[in-house]
Amino acid sequence: MKKTLLLAYIALFITFLGPVLLRDRPAGEDEAAPETPAPAASAGAETPVPAAGAEAETAAAPAPETICLLLEGETVTLDMQEYLAGVLAAEMPASFEPEALKAQAVAARTYAMYCALGKKHGDAQVCADFACCQAWLAEDKLRENWGDQYEANMEKILSAVAETEGEYLSYEGKPVFAAFHSSSAGATEDCGQVWNPRPYLVSVPSPETAEDVPNYISTLDCAPLDFRDTLLSAYPQADFTGEESAWIGERELDESGRVAFVTLGGVKIKGTELRSLFSLRSTAFTLEYRDGRFLFTVTGFGHGVGMSQYGAQVMAGDGADYTQILAHYYPGAVLIS
Repeated sequence: MKKTLLLAYIALFITFLGPVLLRDRPAGEDEAAPETPAPAASAGAETPVPAAGAEAETAAAPAPETICLLLEGETVTLDMQEYLAGVLAAEMPASFEPEALKAQAVAARTYAMYCALGKKHGDAQVCADFACCQAWLAEDKLRENWGDQYEANMEKILSAVAETEGEYLSYEGKPVFAAFHSSSAGATEDCGQVWNPRPYLVSVPSPETAEDVPNYISTLDCAPLDFRDTLLSAYPQADFTGEESAWIGERELDESGRVAFVTLGGVKIKGTELRSLFSLRSTAFTLEYRDGRFLFTVTGFGHGVGMSQYGAQVMAGDGADYTQILAHYYPGAVLIS
């Protein structure tokens, strides 16, 4: 009899309480949470951005309504939407497709939230220096830049900001390092080639070409003396004796097709360091000695990490919406709203 009663209690427990306990168990304790598939860089497959509020991101905080901006040495508090309008107007042409502008608005909000976590500007959360955080322009400067196009341009900018209000990209519950750049040479750069590697900043195809991007291909030529002295200033151990045509050695490319290393004067030099030394527009370059001069031929503009702005423009023109653009350039990140 006791055995029968015990079995009956166990059956009741399984029937009514078991599902409750299983439903409330955090994902990942006994069973891995579903993974977002990464796109195949060679095939150009795209990964949809998971829906806002996905289980893996339930801990993500809402986007702040204000932000503290360091502007000309002073800290000012701005409404986040007002701040983003100034960033979007400074960082992307207002003539771009609405979906590209919306993708930029989300990236800019995310980047600002990421910068705010670093606390590198004291009381300010982000600065207006594009070389440090991201560019920002006030209304008076925009009116000066746009002239009689101000109202039309600002209407597009404000619409993109309003339609993505509160949205940002998150990875493991935190805003991502939403890097972006002007244009890529067929593929974006893996973050590990420039900064620390991040799983959502890997090399993916980017569709822009010379038909889409002004000054997509640029050149820089140097006299041998200038070429040698520039390199010796950073690498005094380099040997530039002998024939000038022999100064250039082996070139190594990374997965994205950019220059990882070039041997010059017997010294192996990173492509990112050469870009800095010669103020090249990107690390997607060739280098040759021709007609008594050293010639760099460069494709694209920027560090190449994250979203290509001209790539986003091409994708938007081909019918992609901003969530698809963000999913392509930040694979594995979750869109929070």
